[in-house]
Amino acid sequence: MRTILLGMALAVGVAIALPAAAVEPAEKMADPALEARAESVGRELRCLVCQNESIEESAASLAHDIRVLLRERIKAGDNDRQATQYIVDRYGEFVLLKPRMEPATYVLWFGPPAILVLGGAVLLWRARSRGKLLPPAPLGAEERARLAALLKDGDS
Repeated sequence: MRTILLGMALAVGVAIALPAAAVEPAEKMADPALEARAESVGRELRCLVCQNESIEESAASLAHDIRVLLRERIKAGDNDRQATQYIVDRYGEFVLLKPRMEPATYVLWFGPPAILVLGGAVLLWRARSRGKLLPPAPLGAEERARLAALLKDGDS
């Protein structure tokens, strides 16, 4: 039991330390205000290798390259929007963790709610149409006799 708890504590410690270790000390800018801006913008950019992490959390070499490029742009005087746009121009819209609201991404923004509403409408329609079904007609004399014969044969 003690080994399991120790292993779990180690796993949690590693999970917490890895994102913090992603940004290497050599990458950090000397000016804390510029570094804070770079980290803020970096948290909005996707690691193209990991895809579910920002470049600030990822230890991938491509994420490192994008972090360095981002910090160079900020150091050169770009504002946050210009630095982000430079990265997007270079790597494409996919690099944004939150896609922009524009005609090219309307499917991403409105597709899931539309599918949910459409699915709900289909379920509601099916539930209502099932309620309209008529009960089966009662068996005729010939059908009752045939059913009785079948049940009688099934017992033996």
